[in-house]
Amino acid sequence: MREALLYEKLAQERVKCNICNWRCRVNPGKTGACRMYLNQQGRLYSLNYALPSSIGVDPVEKKPLNHFFPGSKVFSMGSWGCNFSCRDCQNWQISTAGSQGIPDTAHEMGPEDAVGMAERCGAQGIAWTYNEPTVWFGYTLDTARLAKEKGLYTVYVTNGFITPEALDLIGPYLDAWRVDIKGFTDEFYQKWCGIINWQNILLSAERAAKQWGMHVEVVTNIVPGMNDDDAQLKGIAAWIQAALGSLAPWHVTRFHPYESMRQIGQTPLEKLERAVDIGREAGLKFVYIGNVAGSRYEDTICYNCGRTVISRQGYSVETGELKDGHCGYCGADLNIRTKKGSV
Repeated sequence: MREALLYEKLAQERVKCNICNWRCRVNPGKTGACRMYLNQQGRLYSLNYALPSSIGVDPVEKKPLNHFFPGSKVFSMGSWGCNFSCRDCQNWQISTAGSQGIPDTAHEMGPEDAVGMAERCGAQGIAWTYNEPTVWFGYTLDTARLAKEKGLYTVYVTNGFITPEALDLIGPYLDAWRVDIKGFTDEFYQKWCGIINWQNILLSAERAAKQWGMHVEVVTNIVPGMNDDDAQLKGIAAWIQAALGSLAPWHVTRFHPYESMRQIGQTPLEKLERAVDIGREAGLKFVYIGNVAGSRYEDTICYNCGRTVISRQGYSVETGELKDGHCGYCGADLNIRTKKGSV
C-alpha cells in the first residue's frame, strides 16, 4: 500500500479524501466510494498503487481520440475500482473488483517500469484508461511526471469527476483529457451512474482545457430511452460549443447491450445521426459516430473546404494533407494536435 495524496485528517481517526467529488469521509478500517482508498488508523492508503489490471498498446483512436496524434500508438493502462456504478459498464470485471478485493494474481508495475515498457513498445504516449484513472491517482501522477521527462504524451480517459485540487496537481503533466459526458440531467446521472453533483464534470473539462491547455474530446454513449432525447443531446452540444469551442470533437457512440442490459437494444443508427445533426446545429464542426462499422461519420473532413483530411476504417487511419494541425489544402484550423505539438 502507498499513502494517498490529497486527504485531510479528521477527528476520531476519520479522514476526508479530496481526489474526486465524492469527497468521502472514511471511518477507520473502511474504504471510500471507489473502494480503492483505505483508512488505516487515521491515514489514507491507496490499495492499487502500481497494480495494473490491464495493459496494452492501442491505436490512440481507440480511446477514442480523433484529433490527438492521429495514427499513433499509445501504451494503455488500467487498474481496479471505480467511483461510479454505471449500469452499462463494459469493464465491470475490473471496475467492481474492489468489492471483492484486488486479485492475488495482480502484478506490480512501478512508474519506471511502465514508462520503460511504453518506450520499448514503440508507443508515443501513455493513457490511463479501461477504468477511472483517479482511483489510482498517485500512481498516474508519478508515471505522468516520468513520461513527460521522456517525451511521451499523456492521456486521461476519464469520467471527469475529479476535484479541482487533484486536477491542478496532475494538470502540468497531462496532454489530453478524454471525458465522458454521459447525459445532461440529474435524473440520468443518479439513475444510470449512481452519482450526484454531475455538473462538476463539466467544470473539470473546462478547467483542463482553459487552465492547463489540455486537448479535450467528449464522448457520449447514447442509450435508447435514457439519454437519447433531443433535450439532453442539445444540452451537451450547446455546452461543448460554449465551454470548449466549435472545434472540440464530440463522439456519439452506439450502445451495445449485454447481459442485464439486453432488454434495451442497441442504439438505432438514426438516433446517432440525429445526434450528429444536433451537434452541427449547435455549431460543432466535428461530430463523430462510434461503435458503428463503416460509418460515414468516421472521417475528419475540413469544415472550410470540404476535403477529407483523415480517413478512417475502424482503427485503420490514413492521414492526408495535414500541416501542424491545420488543413493542408486550405489552411483552416482543425484543432488537431500533431507530432509537432500544434493545436
